[in-house]
Amino acid sequence: MALQILLNFILACIWMFLKVSYTPSTFIIGYLLGLGVLLIMRRFFTSRLYIERVWALIVLFFIFVRELIMSNIQVLLAVIRPRMDIKPAIFALKTELKDDWEITLLSSLITLTPGTLVLNISDDQKTLYIHALHVDDVDETIKSIKTSFEKAIIEVSRP
Repeated sequence: MALQILLNFILACIWMFLKVSYTPSTFIIGYLLGLGVLLIMRRFFTSRLYIERVWALIVLFFIFVRELIMSNIQVLLAVIRPRMDIKPAIFALKTELKDDWEITLLSSLITLTPGTLVLNISDDQKTLYIHALHVDDVDETIKSIKTSFEKAIIEVSRP
């Protein structure tokens, strides 16, 4: 991936030298043209094109923002209601993530979302124990985490 970024940067610089214009707009045009060259040459690379990982990272960011907004609304509604109508739960989430940084990222995203907290991670790092402020259905909550955060992290991290 680093080779692809470096190659794209070199192609952008070559474009600037050929155009004899050293402005940021010329560099951006050269960078986009270099990206087009990399798209054409992608079958010669052993790993995915780096722009796919960048796109997956952007998608992960927007998934987190969406979940953050939705959970903030849920916590706000739970606080302003005159009667506490919450169903707290502690449940175990079996994860498919393997690397330490993937598990740490998933734990951080879950903990940063209001109303949820990762309490512990098992010794084999395959199970996360999560406390949630309001859970109607545990299986649905696990499915939601797996299809949103975990799937997006796998898209970012796997080749």
